[in-house]
Amino acid sequence: MKKLVFILLATLNILPIEAQIRGNSIVVTVEPDHQDWNYRVGETAKFTVEIRRSGTLVNNVSIDLAAGPEMYQDIKKTVTLKDGTMKLTGKMSQPGFYRVDVTAHVDGKDYKGACAAAFSPEKLQPTTVMPNDFKAFWDNAIKEARYTSLEPTKRLLPERCTKDVNVYEVSFQNIRWNARTYAILCVPVKEGRYPALLRVPGAGVRPYSGDVWTASQGVITLEIGIHGVPVTMDQKVYDDLANGALNCYWNYGMDNRDASYYKRVILGCIRAIDYIEQFTPWNGLQLGVTGSSQGGFLSLATAGLDQRVTCYAPVHAAMCDYTAALKGVACGWPHYFYWNKGKGQEQAIEATRYYDGVNFARLITDKQRGWFSFGYNDDVVPPTTAYATYNTVTGPKELSPYQATWHFWFQEQWDEWENWLLKELGVKN
Repeated sequence: MKKLVFILLATLNILPIEAQIRGNSIVVTVEPDHQDWNYRVGETAKFTVEIRRSGTLVNNVSIDLAAGPEMYQDIKKTVTLKDGTMKLTGKMSQPGFYRVDVTAHVDGKDYKGACAAAFSPEKLQPTTVMPNDFKAFWDNAIKEARYTSLEPTKRLLPERCTKDVNVYEVSFQNIRWNARTYAILCVPVKEGRYPALLRVPGAGVRPYSGDVWTASQGVITLEIGIHGVPVTMDQKVYDDLANGALNCYWNYGMDNRDASYYKRVILGCIRAIDYIEQFTPWNGLQLGVTGSSQGGFLSLATAGLDQRVTCYAPVHAAMCDYTAALKGVACGWPHYFYWNKGKGQEQAIEATRYYDGVNFARLITDKQRGWFSFGYNDDVVPPTTAYATYNTVTGPKELSPYQATWHFWFQEQWDEWENWLLKELGVKN
């Protein structure tokens, strides 16, 4: 009996520690009347808005409503929903996304919901123009970068290794002498030749852990940083860089194609493949590249510039179709020309064409397979740009939208993403 009492007391002490905060009691939903959220131009989309507390409609709730073409909503008003629900409609006369945003004010707090309905998205086309010397510019940049030898370094990280995977912090020279790219390399312990996967990062400044799990499935993985600093330092170092020298780094040199911050970044991706080819047990056959947001853009850039890439998987790819803003259409992050429609930014408009994901997507060949995924509700990477970029690719490709996601992914989306890569890399049926 004493033993039983002890177990019960121990259980009572543990349970509160394990309890977690998840979600909100207040939930705002905006639901379209088409299950796939897709409509044809000229059709009318019907939306139902509901504000619920613990599954029950909230009476007399005040909401802020914005509706219209994404990033250019022309309906904005505040209304009170007597019974916690309302209906509204929207339509578009040209391909694009009609977005409804609802912010409910309940007990002094704000709760948000949204829905972006697609209108003939398969007909969306990007606005960006490919410079005549786009390919020549990048071919020459890669050639010049390769004048600098890789001179790699490699350091075992015993605390990260498993019985199946050896984990290292590596570095190699990039665009010039002593300009280094740092990365986490994961290699299966068992001797052999393996397919490889390059993981490219989303925007920000952070350390990296490496993709140990994929490596455990029989794939060499290389997860790179882009800022030329080691990727295993204390978090505070990255926080200080993000708030200091690297604050808003995506704006650096944006008005000069040779001075752009992303020139070194993109070349670093190509040199990462050079590293994989020369200094890992890659099988020389399957090689993938993947990333989300900024990493989605870098996936497109790497695949477009390097035919060693056999498969690529961009998720909500940023940095595509900047110049759409010049025509009053949703544009890609970082929305360079959205606020003033490019006035006084003529040099930047020309320079950023060399760093637009759409133009890299135009270089992808029939020998490279792609998997695209994004959310219709993404308010960082507009689905207008994501879909237009997807439509640009002429090679074999798959599209798997997760409509309700914003700038994040669901577990099911992550699983599908990973499974697709493993299949393309030849380690899963």
